[in-house]
Amino acid sequence: MKINLDFYTLSAIELAPKLLGMKLCRKIGNKTIKLRITETESYFGESDTACHAHKGKTERTKILYERGGVAYVYLCYGLHNLLNVVTGEKDFPQAVLIRGVEGFDGPGKLTKALSIDRTLNDEDLVTSKRLWIEDDGCRFNYDATKRIGIDYATPEYREKLWRFVKA
Repeated sequence: MKINLDFYTLSAIELAPKLLGMKLCRKIGNKTIKLRITETESYFGESDTACHAHKGKTERTKILYERGGVAYVYLCYGLHNLLNVVTGEKDFPQAVLIRGVEGFDGPGKLTKALSIDRTLNDEDLVTSKRLWIEDDGCRFNYDATKRIGIDYATPEYREKLWRFVKA
């Protein structure tokens, strides 16, 4: 069953572990690919120095300030499109990075495999026929660890256990 809008109003910290085991769904032409989410990371507010919204609302980050349930897709290192699920209430920037799905470890690998690029930025995950998340009740045990690739963040935020990985 496709996730409804109420689910996306949870905070990124609450929603990230709940996404584990759910299916990331992508329709390309007549084919629909559904892969279970195995790894996520939370980014939470302007105070989170690892969050793109740390320096405030910009043209790039304005989607993070939308209501939960839309996709935030950005280019990382000029090479990889990365998929985030915007969460929470409007005007508080937060999102969950989808870091891995079964068969594809790494956020750049999964977006390449699913043809997810910036044309899907701001896609409504509740109503979209191209990109959505389904919950069929599957749940994984998981480990909470430090986030990856955020050396630029302050020590307080580098230490947060906001990465969730299938155990």
